[in-house]
Amino acid sequence: MIKNRIVFNDATDWTFDLEKAEGSYLWTKDDKKLIDFTCAWNVTNLGWNNSEINQAISGQLSKNVHNILWSSDEIQIAYAKALTEALPKSLDTISRATGGTEANEEALKTARAFTGRKKIIGFKNTYHGQSFGVMAIGYRPEYVEAIAPLVPEFIQMDFPRLQKDKTPEEVLKNFAEELEMLLSQKDIAAIVTEAGIITGWGSTYVAPKGYLKLVRELTEKYGTLLILDEVGTGFSRLGKLFGMELENVVPDIVTFAKASCNGAGTIGTMVTRKEIIETTLGKTNLTSTFGWNPLSCAAALKTLEIHKRDRVWEKAEKDGQYLIRTLETKLVNNPKVNDIRGIGMEIGLELVDGDAAKTLVNQAFANGLHLVIGDGGNIQIMPPLVIDRKLLDEGINIIVKLLSL
Repeated sequence: MIKNRIVFNDATDWTFDLEKAEGSYLWTKDDKKLIDFTCAWNVTNLGWNNSEINQAISGQLSKNVHNILWSSDEIQIAYAKALTEALPKSLDTISRATGGTEANEEALKTARAFTGRKKIIGFKNTYHGQSFGVMAIGYRPEYVEAIAPLVPEFIQMDFPRLQKDKTPEEVLKNFAEELEMLLSQKDIAAIVTEAGIITGWGSTYVAPKGYLKLVRELTEKYGTLLILDEVGTGFSRLGKLFGMELENVVPDIVTFAKASCNGAGTIGTMVTRKEIIETTLGKTNLTSTFGWNPLSCAAALKTLEIHKRDRVWEKAEKDGQYLIRTLETKLVNNPKVNDIRGIGMEIGLELVDGDAAKTLVNQAFANGLHLVIGDGGNIQIMPPLVIDRKLLDEGINIIVKLLSL
C-alpha cells in the first residue's frame, strides 16, 4: 500500500501515523495511547527513546557525525572493542554495515571466498534481509517470481520445528540425516540460521533443544561455515545476551542489527575470526559508506553497556516464561488458538488462521494494545524487555479478553 506518499509492505495494512513513543508506549497522531508488544520487530528492546541512549547520541553530535571508508572514528574503535569483548574470544574481527541485509550479504560473500565453495543452505520461510542474495536463503520461489532469478546455488531446507505429532528427538534425527547428506558432498560454503527460533519471517517456529549444537558439529565435520543471524535474537531478546549462548555454540560468522542501537540509528555488523578475514580480504569488498555511522555507534555502545550493566536478559527470560505460562493457562482449550510457543520474550501466539489474527490485531488496537501479525495466523509478541509486569499483565489481559469473545 501507499500512504503519505510512502510505500508500505502490503501485509501491513494496519499502518498508523506515529506521533511519539516512550518506554513501552506509543501515541498515534490522533493521540491514541498504545501498549507496544512489537518493539518495531525486535528493535527497541530497551524501550522507546531510551534517555541514556539519546544522551549518548547528543554527546556524539558535538564530536563527529560521519566517517571515511578508509578511516576509523574513535567511537567506532570503542564499540568494536566492547562488542568483540562481549562475544566468544574467537569472534574478534568486525565488518561495518548499515543493517541486517548488508551484514548478512557480507557474511555470504565472506563464506564463499573463504571456503571456495558456492552453495549456501538456508531454511524455507525465513527472513534475512531484502537483497537478492539473502532473499534466496529463505523466500520460496513462488513468492519472488516477479523479481527472479535470485542468486543461484542456494538450498532451502525445512526448518526442524517442534511438532505435536513427533518427539523432539525424532525431529532432530530426521533433520540431522537430511543435513548430513547435503554437507557430506563437501560443496556447501555455509549454512545460515537463527539461534533455534525463526524471528524474521514471523512464524516463531522453535527447534528442539540441541539443534544449534547439532548444526555446529556437522558443519565442523564437513568444513562448512556456520553463519548465525542474530539480527532478531541478539541483545537479550531470548533470555541471553546473545542467542548463541542458549547452547554455548560459537559460530564462524555472526551478524547483528536491529536492537544493536535500540532504534536510535542504523547499524549492522558482521563479526568473524581474524583468520577468515585475512584469507578473504580484497576478495569480498566489505565497504559501506554509511556503515557504523558515529552517531549510531554512540547509541550502540551505550545500548550494549545497559544490557550488560542491568543484565537485561535475566528479566527477559523470567518475563518470557511468565508470559507463556499465563497465556497457556488463560487460553487453554480456546478454539481460536492453535499454539503458544517461544524463547525468552519472543513469543508466538498462533491462531486458527490469518483472518482470526487480523481481527485480533485490529481489536487490540482499538483497545489500546499494539500487536503485529507474523506469518499466517501467528501473532509474534515482542514487548520491550524493560516493560514492567503490571503493564505486561494489562496487555495479556486485553489479548485474553478479546479471544474469549
